[in-house]
Amino acid sequence: MSTNYTITDLLPLPNSSVKIPRLGFGVYRSSPAQCTKSCLKALEVGYRHLDTAQFYANEQEVGDAIRASGLPRSEIFVTTKILAPAGSPEATYNKLVASVDSIGGKDGYVDLFLIHSSSSGSSGRKDLWQALERLLEAGRTQSIGVSNFGAKHIEEMKAYAKIWPPHVNQIELHPWCQQRGIDAYCKKNGIIVEAYSPIVRNYKANDPTLVELANKYQKTTQKILIRYALQKGWVPLPKTDHPERIVANADVFDFNIADEDMAVLNALDQGSVGAIVEAVVNE
Repeated sequence: MSTNYTITDLLPLPNSSVKIPRLGFGVYRSSPAQCTKSCLKALEVGYRHLDTAQFYANEQEVGDAIRASGLPRSEIFVTTKILAPAGSPEATYNKLVASVDSIGGKDGYVDLFLIHSSSSGSSGRKDLWQALERLLEAGRTQSIGVSNFGAKHIEEMKAYAKIWPPHVNQIELHPWCQQRGIDAYCKKNGIIVEAYSPIVRNYKANDPTLVELANKYQKTTQKILIRYALQKGWVPLPKTDHPERIVANADVFDFNIADEDMAVLNALDQGSVGAIVEAVVNE
C-alpha cells in the first residue's frame, strides 16, 4: 500500500479543531544544556512537533528553543505531561500552569497536555483530568490527553469527563510491543495514538530481521522503525541528541515499506513482554 506521507502532514484530533503533526521529536532525558540545541536542530530540519514532560526537567529549554527558532509560535506543536496530582485540585492546576509558563511564558500556551501515567489511581486520574479540563477552558492548552492509559482507564473517564474521548493516548509502540488491544480501541474511538520509544532506544539495532529489512531498503534501522510507525497510523516521537541522527530520523518520507515487509515486522510482536518501558493494562 503506497502511503505518501510528508513531514508537514497534520492529523485532526477528535472533537477538536486542533491538528497534530504526523511526526514528533522527543526530548526524554535530554539534559537542559543539550535540549535547546537538539530542539533547534529538529525545528531547523522540519520537525514542527516537540514532546516534553515535567518529569524530563527540560520544559524551560524546549520553550527557549521555540522562542529562539524564529518560527511563528502557531507553526510549532508542543506537548508536555504531568505525572501525578499535587495534593489538592488547586495545587494540581497550579502545577499545570507552571509548566505552561515555563514553555510559553505568562501569556503562552501549550498545544497538548497529557496525564503522563495511569499510576495515580482512579481518584488521582480524575483529579488530573479535571485540572486539565480547567486548563483547556482557560486557553492555556489547546488539547488534552493521556499517556500509558489502557482501555479501562479511558472508559472509566466517561463517568466524570466533560471532554471525552481524550484527544491523544501516548504509549510505547514498536514491532516488539504493538499493544494491539489499546491501539484498536483508540482508533475505534478516534483517539490519536502517539508512539514513544519507536526506535526502541536502539536496543534492537542488531536484530537480524530488522537489519535484513534495513539492507533491503538501503535505510538505517531507525528509519525502518520510524517509517513502520507512520504506516501503522501512529504519531512516532523519535528521540536523539545526535545532530546527524536528528536530520536522518526526519528523512523517512521518500520510501514505503511494502505490505509483505510490514507483515514481517508485525510478526515480531512479543506483547507486553516486548515493552522496554511500559505496556498498558486494558482490563
